[in-house]
Amino acid sequence: MALAPGGSTAAGFGKIAGDTPQVDAPGLNYFVFALFFIFGGITSLNDVIIPKLKELFTLNFFEASLVQFWFFIAYAVVGIPGARLVKKLGYMRGAVAGLVTMMAGCLLFIPASRTALFPMFLFAYFILATGVVLVQIVANPLISLLGPERTTHSRLTFAQGFNSLGTTLFPLVGAGIILGSIANVTASELSGEALQTYRQTESAIITATYLGLAAALALVAGAVWLFRNRLKGETHEETSLADGLALLKRPRFGYGAACIFLYVGAEVAIGSFIINYLAQEEILGQTITERMPTSDIEGAIGWMVSLYWLGALIGRFIGSAVLRMVSPGLTLAAVAAGAITLIAISANTTGVVAGSSLLAVGLMNAIMFPTIFSLACEKLGPRAADGSGIINVAICGGAIIPPLYGALADATSLAFALVLPAACYAIIAGFGVFARRPA
Repeated sequence: MALAPGGSTAAGFGKIAGDTPQVDAPGLNYFVFALFFIFGGITSLNDVIIPKLKELFTLNFFEASLVQFWFFIAYAVVGIPGARLVKKLGYMRGAVAGLVTMMAGCLLFIPASRTALFPMFLFAYFILATGVVLVQIVANPLISLLGPERTTHSRLTFAQGFNSLGTTLFPLVGAGIILGSIANVTASELSGEALQTYRQTESAIITATYLGLAAALALVAGAVWLFRNRLKGETHEETSLADGLALLKRPRFGYGAACIFLYVGAEVAIGSFIINYLAQEEILGQTITERMPTSDIEGAIGWMVSLYWLGALIGRFIGSAVLRMVSPGLTLAAVAAGAITLIAISANTTGVVAGSSLLAVGLMNAIMFPTIFSLACEKLGPRAADGSGIINVAICGGAIIPPLYGALADATSLAFALVLPAACYAIIAGFGVFARRPA
């Protein structure tokens, strides 16, 4: 999922002051790479959970999208306080705090499963996302300190590759575990005690997945805790919220921050409902049923959501080469136009063409977040960290656009609702043209 939710550039409000901190812990790099892998994967796993919860609780598209709302609203709620907490604790302890919070969110799936109440799942997602935000606030500035300055870009790119790997693999594995159990009945056919029992049984599969994640997070948190005192000379300069918000008055930065909001929203909206979209009879539903009769079409094609994120992984390598030769602004405009074209093809066709066109939007998404970020923050100088904090909050577009998409899909259709992410990409294309020249 690009850099955020598939990788953060958010350092929070403020910057490291004084001399560059020194780290005597070469092995820590590997654990930081693990952070990128885990929080990217956990974020993309939502795309598999949504169709499962939609069926269990007989939700409409808007109600199902509340999973993304409660997950991504954490960026707006926790982003700024989280950055201040990291300043107080330090990067290493801040990373551990984030990992422990993520563990708490995973463990909350136990009571959510036992009660089989949808609001409990939403609360668990918010706590999980709170931890993800804390880890993202730490991750990029931390990895930039774990080696020579001349190789910082290389390490960040490598770490973001792990992030994209997580967004690709987690839905693939999650689909097999969470959507792979084909039931003979659906929640809409049950009522009373039978419905409650069915929800508890099926929810237990989700809980088992997140308990496994909690165990992995515990191992990484323990490893990072062992290195908690290895970062020497770390100090932070305090800046006010007003200092960061003042940057929004700059047209280039304000436009860019708005595009981050729209980009994350569009990417998450498509990813959230892509399984339901592909499962429609006129897309892949009929084909799947003919080849493999099953009452669980979503389970049969759930693995395909990984193709959406795989496109972003592949596109990152292609884009990094293209950006060396072509203006970043024009490249951004081109891929945004490409996303609009693919959406238009998908919305106006059927079958494999419609399905593959929408999956290919992931390829167009690959370079959007880092390119928008770099263009928006160009020439901010010492205020770059303030700009990064604002952009961290703008990621909450993932909380707003998907519910709007869901509501529009309920009122019309999943295909017609694609006009919303297409409009987001159109505004992003405009930013690419606007920012095609250096600041």
